[in-house]
Amino acid sequence: MTTAFDPIDIGSLRLANRIVMAPMTRSRATEGLPTALTAEYYAQRASAGLIISEGIQPSVVGQGYPFTPGLHSQAQVDAWRVVTDAVHAKGGRIFAQLMHAGRVGHPVLLPEGQVPVGPSAVAATGQVFTPEGLKDFVTPHALTGEEVRQTIADFATAARNAVAAGFDGIELHGTTGYLIHQFLAPNSNQRTDEWGGSVENRIRFAVETVKAVVAEIGAERTAIRIGAVPFNDISEPEAEPTYLALVAELNKFGLAFLHFQEDTDRELMQLVRKEFTGPFFLNPRTVDRPTGQEDLHLIEDGTADALTFGAGFLANPDLPARLAAGGPYNEADRATFYGGDAKGYTDYPTLAG
Repeated sequence: MTTAFDPIDIGSLRLANRIVMAPMTRSRATEGLPTALTAEYYAQRASAGLIISEGIQPSVVGQGYPFTPGLHSQAQVDAWRVVTDAVHAKGGRIFAQLMHAGRVGHPVLLPEGQVPVGPSAVAATGQVFTPEGLKDFVTPHALTGEEVRQTIADFATAARNAVAAGFDGIELHGTTGYLIHQFLAPNSNQRTDEWGGSVENRIRFAVETVKAVVAEIGAERTAIRIGAVPFNDISEPEAEPTYLALVAELNKFGLAFLHFQEDTDRELMQLVRKEFTGPFFLNPRTVDRPTGQEDLHLIEDGTADALTFGAGFLANPDLPARLAAGGPYNEADRATFYGGDAKGYTDYPTLAG
């Protein structure tokens, strides 16, 4: 029987275990750069089989929240190199999650004159946190065909920058209502050209982005996170045909892994698991608790090849050791999730003290 503590191969990498740190925005970057505190935070969690970084914007206009980092300048590459060196020095592996927020964001987060972009000029219902407080989402600029191609190229460039910064690979963020997901969902993608309408057209942006990244850094370093999660005003009333068509295309690349974020539809997760031919990472839906000890059976029964843990890793830098020992576990302090300093970031104790 396979357990969470057994190694697993993804691409050309052998991971020491199947306990993966999920991507979590922490909003502690300074002018788009990770800091020395960022390096300490990730290095503390290097016992994960794999760390998937917080969402990193592949372009200036991809930013959706304050104090988040990018990978579109040389200064950012240099700053991330300090982080990846620190993780590797502790024996860890780390992928960069590339996240373009699309219509989720606000002009105050962007350089003067720029506005959020999306597949269509359809504003999301809701608000976003900014340095000026909560603000309503705005109507995004609908990307032209040429701009869609440029956005795909931005992802590929950011992937190349990630490798230059020492990341072991990248994960594309394709769920929870950000740009790739916006192209998949019919309520946010109302285009009538090659990028919208039919299932084939709505999955095209995700597929072409994967294709461009694979051409830049190789399939063995490329992964994607997907899931029909109705976050940021996304609605997918008929998700199954879309995701099965997407997985059929993704199978052609030989990706390092597919990371599925589960919502209420376990049947969809199981169908995707059955259809995907590579390593399957699962962020399982749990109710009123973080993913934990009681979910390890999902690896043992073959539901997933690896599990991704969010708040569990946030509060427990040595989570694999705690899972092996059956606890105890630190409780995450929600008040310090976003922004701030070392408090609630690098000050959680380990079992070793």
